[in-house]
Amino acid sequence: MGKEQGKSNIRRYFSVENPLVKRPMKAYIKYRKFLPLVAFFTGFGWDSFTLRRIDAFVDNLILLCYLLLLGTLILIFHLVDKRVLKKDFLDKRVEWFPIAIQFFVGGLFSAYVVFYFHSASLSKTALFFIILVGLLVANEFLKERLTNMYLQMALFFLAAFSFFTFFLPVLLKEMNGYVFLLGGFLSLAMVWGVLFYLLYRSAIRSKEQYWKICGLLGGMFLVLNLFYAMNWIPPVPLSLKKGGIYHHVERVGNQYKLKFESPRWYQFRKDSDNPFTYAPDDTVYCFAAVFAPTELKKGIYHHWQQYSNKRGEWITTDKLRYNITGGRDGGYRGYSFKKNIQPGDWRVEVKTEDEMLLGQIRFTIEAADSATYTLETIYR
Repeated sequence: MGKEQGKSNIRRYFSVENPLVKRPMKAYIKYRKFLPLVAFFTGFGWDSFTLRRIDAFVDNLILLCYLLLLGTLILIFHLVDKRVLKKDFLDKRVEWFPIAIQFFVGGLFSAYVVFYFHSASLSKTALFFIILVGLLVANEFLKERLTNMYLQMALFFLAAFSFFTFFLPVLLKEMNGYVFLLGGFLSLAMVWGVLFYLLYRSAIRSKEQYWKICGLLGGMFLVLNLFYAMNWIPPVPLSLKKGGIYHHVERVGNQYKLKFESPRWYQFRKDSDNPFTYAPDDTVYCFAAVFAPTELKKGIYHHWQQYSNKRGEWITTDKLRYNITGGRDGGYRGYSFKKNIQPGDWRVEVKTEDEMLLGQIRFTIEAADSATYTLETIYR
């Protein structure tokens, strides 16, 4: 009698007639259309706050587990859905699989957006970053469509590709076109393994569907390699952490001493020179800090470019190189300088030795007859 009374109390407590349940249910029904956006901003905010470095072992291990669980869920979902795998426990919960797939896709792309944001510059490399943001937002509205095998395999491949693009350079301490290709082939192999097993177990409707999905994956692989050849993919895991133009740069012990024109009273955040007041015999310095994973070594170039109004394009005047070694949180610091510079609009493009753009530092040169300015000093 006591047990029955206890069960009755529990049912009454969780009944929709209970005000403690009824009000939240009403609120859920009223505002549920906004839940995907809330989930998006909550998840992205959490990742932005908790993800540390792109080469952090624990973070990468979690993302790798997410990727493997995503592939496993896709595999099990189609085996159960096509009645190849018959387990009562799974049959009763098959409708939860798309939600779980959505969770892992969202978790992966949220982390990728955080990592790729640091490497994307306001140039053509922003295109791939925008695609990732679009997929992250779209994922919040895709639950009803995540039973589609074509969509699942496409998202799985993009998730694997985005992961291996930065994970392999971190793991191998090397970053070049061959490592990028290796990441693409590993992504294809991972997705194709799932696809082939589904075909082998007769969980795919026909060989025609199998070959169509293979064609989709092959087309995506070629497009992404074209993006890489066109420098449309941010150069992860490298990123430009800091950059600016100065009147003088000097290394002092483990720090760099940077001198720039004293800010005016309203320039609260000024910490570099733009515009740069150029007096006779002045030297213009470009300082940049580039983050790279521990032990990864790379050649970095500063491309000094002036805008030609006559030709309507940027003209490279100098191309100066230095080598970086990864590991420092604030990035490997280096600088280049230029004398006898002409007034006008300038920029320094910070690129890798294989022409991948890390960022641009824009500034204007204004000629002066004498050095009437005063300088302030900061240390980086």
